[in-house]
Amino acid sequence: MKVSDFNFDLPENLIATSPISPRDHSRMLVLDKENGEISHKRFYDILDYFEKGDLLVLNNSKVFPARLLGKVKESERKIEVFLLHPQTKYRWQCLIGGKKIKEGLTIKITDYFEVLVREENGDGTWLVELPMEGKGLMGFLEMNAKIPLPPYIEKQRKLDNKKYNTEKDKKDYQTVFAEADKQGSVAAPTAGLHFTPELLEKIKNKGVNIEYITLHVGMGTFAPVKVDDIESHKMHAEWVEISSKTVKKIRETQNNKNKIIAVGTTSARSLEALGNSDALSAWVDIFIYPGYQFKNVDSIVTNFHLPKSTLIMLVSAMAGKEEVKRAYKEAIEKKYRFYSYGDAMFIK
Repeated sequence: MKVSDFNFDLPENLIATSPISPRDHSRMLVLDKENGEISHKRFYDILDYFEKGDLLVLNNSKVFPARLLGKVKESERKIEVFLLHPQTKYRWQCLIGGKKIKEGLTIKITDYFEVLVREENGDGTWLVELPMEGKGLMGFLEMNAKIPLPPYIEKQRKLDNKKYNTEKDKKDYQTVFAEADKQGSVAAPTAGLHFTPELLEKIKNKGVNIEYITLHVGMGTFAPVKVDDIESHKMHAEWVEISSKTVKKIRETQNNKNKIIAVGTTSARSLEALGNSDALSAWVDIFIYPGYQFKNVDSIVTNFHLPKSTLIMLVSAMAGKEEVKRAYKEAIEKKYRFYSYGDAMFIK
């Protein structure tokens, strides 16, 4: 199967650079994977597709302010450090913007916070040493780092002379159910952005069970597929946690012949990586593309994804390549909003 099979032309004016408010008033394309039927709704209508006893699975990972702006200590040259994930208490994997990066370089963020470059990893990332860890580090980042908005949002807002990386973005680019002690994502699990506390309450009141998994979204989510045949693509690894309590509810739902609805490709990948295990706490690199048989997911809530991305491949595995192509064509014709702040798609 070729990567080019998942390409499509998207008019730039359909790329959303700010969210709809209220969150659950975004549009929603509903695709029935059994008969290919397409319908057009608002996100709050998703309640109509759930039944008592169904299980809704949400990713409660929280986006942390990962972008640190500083200066090279020796030259005052401006530089950005994009934190990815911790390797040990004080050592982190990161991206560093700019040239002439070398081992031993010191990057000054504030008078008391310096980043020491330890070694290059060979894949474009670096290992650095930080002066803080744990809650102290997260507190510092909240005050001094920027939220990692997708680059295309910043680029377009600059062109439109609009502000970006504002306090509003800190709230908008976070799900309402993100847990403070689950910080670790460098991108939002965007399908979850459509839910409001009120909608979640209505879902519970209908008798639908809600459980949470944690997948810390990494930069690899946006990494382009660089091979022609998708079978040759090596998926990035991301940290996943699924508790035994959640697994128990998954098995109960399956035994009762109810549906498991994954909110987002992150939740879907986590549930499929779980397999038949009783719990999961591991780095996961499962790659789902057409031909894959889902074991723990019946339906997916998702956004509209980039052409040739692993995300659109996963969605195509759930609903069929041609059906998804047709749905995207209709979404473009009807001017749906695409990507992180865009509209929703529900594959039922």
